[in-house]
Amino acid sequence: MKTAGLMYRLALMVAMLPISVSAATHGDVSSQDKASPMTRAEVTRIIANSRRIVSPNGIETLVKVPINGTDQWLSIRGKNRRNPILLVLHGGPASPSMPSDYTYQSPWEDYFTVVQWDQRGAGKTYAANTEQKMAPGMTIEGMTDDAAQVVQYLREHYGKQKIFLMGHSWGTVLGTRLAQQHPEWFYAYIGVGQVVNVRRNEEVGYDFALSSAKSSGNANAIKELQAIAPYPGTAPINLERLGVRSKWEMYYGGLTYGRQNYAYESDVEQLSPEYSQQELDAINKGSVFTIGHLAAPLLSVNFDDVTQFGCPVILFVGAHDETTSHELAEQWFDKLHAPSKRLVIFADSAHMVMQEQPGRFLMHLVTDALPLAQASGDASPAEVTRH
Repeated sequence: MKTAGLMYRLALMVAMLPISVSAATHGDVSSQDKASPMTRAEVTRIIANSRRIVSPNGIETLVKVPINGTDQWLSIRGKNRRNPILLVLHGGPASPSMPSDYTYQSPWEDYFTVVQWDQRGAGKTYAANTEQKMAPGMTIEGMTDDAAQVVQYLREHYGKQKIFLMGHSWGTVLGTRLAQQHPEWFYAYIGVGQVVNVRRNEEVGYDFALSSAKSSGNANAIKELQAIAPYPGTAPINLERLGVRSKWEMYYGGLTYGRQNYAYESDVEQLSPEYSQQELDAINKGSVFTIGHLAAPLLSVNFDDVTQFGCPVILFVGAHDETTSHELAEQWFDKLHAPSKRLVIFADSAHMVMQEQPGRFLMHLVTDALPLAQASGDASPAEVTRH
């Protein structure tokens, strides 16, 4: 979700605070009579059981797949194997969406077989490999090829000619490249928080943060932001400068509309039923490792002239997204040529559209993307209705 400005997890290193969940009590009960706090294991067991897939043709699996010399983890979940596959390319780099997907993904699983993939250097995959083993493929080209291998595994293992490819933030870098290379594999490429031109994106995000700070009279923010000017400029974007830009862009709602921080997301990760504590601890370690390899190459990412697609393109854009500039994404969309294209602008979202407006996000997945698979017969039967 965060190249330079997209890399807010690393830049801010949001503290992963342990959460205790108290059991419910009734009536006027003294403190010594209250139930003990539930353990993380108890809470994750409850969450896992509540979202367990029990439909006879469903699938719910965590699988470790050998990809280009590493073991990479996939979560594969859906209510009916006849539904099309939706592969999610998470943001970051190295910010897996698997540990928080339980808060919004379950309704998707009625319509799609949803695959969350922890990329090379991220989350469960980072924990399963040594850095020495992962390092050779820690390039944009190498990780695009990892993504291609994941797609091939899914197509072959589940007998699908085509799937949906959805990238979020950094994931749109991999998704755009892969959709360009193999359009025949995809019903559509879906870009959420689309990366277009990273260096220009950093300029736009910085200008947003500084103008917001001046409008609100925030002397501390103004001082910190002016201290890193010109940004990004020609100097290397180190973590200190990146952190300043990201902190204040986030504070003014450019990451999540109406929120000043990322705690809501990092908190729910702590209760992920698919992650052990060791794997949770690996998230920030993986971010540090990954950004060390990818920060410089990311600054050169520029899709301004990548406008010809051989598969349908759908862009989901938060109207307040300053992490990956909504303005740049909208301008890029206007230049695209594809078999079909659609732009959806979510009025009350910034960068985290899936969490910010989950109902509307699902509605557009079902109305704008799903028919492309249904036209090929790649879908489970619809509900029976009567009048």
